[in-house]
Amino acid sequence: MKIAFGEGKLVPAVVQDRLTGQVRMLAYMTRESLARTLETGRATFFSRSRGELWEKGATSGNTLAVTSIHADCDGDALLILAEPRGPTCHTGSASCFFRQVDARGDGEPEAADEGQDASALLETLEREIETRKASSATKSYTRKLLDGGAPLIGAKLREEAGELAQAIAGESDERVASEAADVIYHLLVGLASRGVPLRAVLSALASRMGMSGLVEKASRAPKDSAGKP
Repeated sequence: MKIAFGEGKLVPAVVQDRLTGQVRMLAYMTRESLARTLETGRATFFSRSRGELWEKGATSGNTLAVTSIHADCDGDALLILAEPRGPTCHTGSASCFFRQVDARGDGEPEAADEGQDASALLETLEREIETRKASSATKSYTRKLLDGGAPLIGAKLREEAGELAQAIAGESDERVASEAADVIYHLLVGLASRGVPLRAVLSALASRMGMSGLVEKASRAPKDSAGKP
């Protein structure tokens, strides 16, 4: 299927963080900018206001390393999966989509002047845990875990992992999902306690894609003083 460039010989392109799923921006492409993006691996768009091509981050350094480009079912819109370097929005926000839309008193939809970046569930949960980490609340389970440090968090991870294993062995699908959710939550708390972002975990997973699990595990096996496994 050919790309259906529309009015002005442009096609809209949505940029999505390939690791977290966060939508970063919307821009437009011409045949030339799309070809250049495919050639260089760097997101290049067409500026409708200036009437010229522009490479994202060429001056700011906040680039978008493109991993793949996908067309929709009609071929008249593109989805770009990319690795963002730094914030994507010119305002300094990670995403251009940070103005939540609500209905005013008269029912007219209105976008807020300020807000928080739209994000997928795990990023939102990670953000909430970070908020708890910085708060002084005493009646927060998350804060209790963080205050307990590695011993308490480790004990809870082992407990929840055991319950998940038990559920997988012979309990309902609902129990498996519930116990898995507990493991993921406590995992995120553990990462927050160490200051390790979820993105680093997703990046590690992405680096293993296409690699045999046996080969990957062997590459991480402890080695002796002679460098042998």
